[in-house]
Amino acid sequence: MKKECSFASSQDQNTLCLHFSGSWTIHSKQCRQPDIDVILTPHITSISYNTDELTEWDSRMLVVLTRIAEHAAVHAITIDEEGLPAGIRNLLQLSRKKVLAPPQDDLSDSGIFASVGLQSIAFFQEAVNQLIFTGKIWLSYARFYSGRARFLKKDLVYFLYDCGPQALPIVTLIAFLVGFTLAFIGAVQLQMFGADIYVANLVGLTMTREMGPMMAAIILAGRTGAAFAAQLGTMQVNEEIDALQTMGLNPFDFLVLPRMTALVIMMPMLAVWADFMGVLGGFFIGIFSLDISPVLYFEQTVKAIHLKHFMVGIIKSVFFGYIVAFCGCLKGMSCGRSADAVGKATTSAVVTSIVYIVVADATFTFFFNLIGI
Repeated sequence: MKKECSFASSQDQNTLCLHFSGSWTIHSKQCRQPDIDVILTPHITSISYNTDELTEWDSRMLVVLTRIAEHAAVHAITIDEEGLPAGIRNLLQLSRKKVLAPPQDDLSDSGIFASVGLQSIAFFQEAVNQLIFTGKIWLSYARFYSGRARFLKKDLVYFLYDCGPQALPIVTLIAFLVGFTLAFIGAVQLQMFGADIYVANLVGLTMTREMGPMMAAIILAGRTGAAFAAQLGTMQVNEEIDALQTMGLNPFDFLVLPRMTALVIMMPMLAVWADFMGVLGGFFIGIFSLDISPVLYFEQTVKAIHLKHFMVGIIKSVFFGYIVAFCGCLKGMSCGRSADAVGKATTSAVVTSIVYIVVADATFTFFFNLIGI
């Protein structure tokens, strides 16, 4: 039979000892609440507890102890919680913790050196996060090649379809217009020297080596990379990623691996298609604006474009696909747990992808020209 809850107090000089016994739970009969205003005389400087005869407790006792603590804080009275069970002490300690917003750094008043320092720290922290994320991706692919990575095969098929056929209309339109514009601008200059036919060389080489892979990558950064960041960020907000870890599934294997694999596979195909559509756009300018015969334009394009030019574009597109997937998944997996954080992660994924694509393209162009390709 449960012993009913009871409360008593005793005083030893300036210390008030509060005795709790019996069952202090919400299911027990209403206990006599301690009248704090009466038992706390003006000369009391500290409070202690005695729970040797306490049999069980729950939130009812925590409410009483919290009220006592609040009253003691108002009167500057210290509390010794050693007499309480360890579980109660831990819960009281947690209840006193307050989640404070991080202080906002006012860079406008901190001076240029402080601003540069803070930006440098943020830059290196981001670099470390990207290195850690890269290592996790490599480990995930190691598990994939060893047959230990677990993800849904239908997810991979879906992302292949979403990154490839679903992106064809916008890639087709943009690549065609880019080739059309290049041919038109080039024709204006080449006509001054009577070299209209070399528009085919200009458009063909530019599309296959540079603009085809780059435009496809930029389009995918705004379309697919942003979608990856938003999807993973929303899952982070809804704690779905935490649920996967609870079920024993690796989030990188289950979420990142199929997305990254699909984009790396489809990007070269989209780049080749963008090359073709760009050349087609230049073809229209050549035959309708420059009065070049279709056969002559075709032959000039075939002479200008070699297999190595296509290979340069394909190599670039593989790395561009990795960059877009990497930035989208990185920003999504590191997203905060709010709607505002999802928006910032999506924006950051697109901006970071485009910057990295341009830097990588410039690096590849310099390297291939250096080795004579």
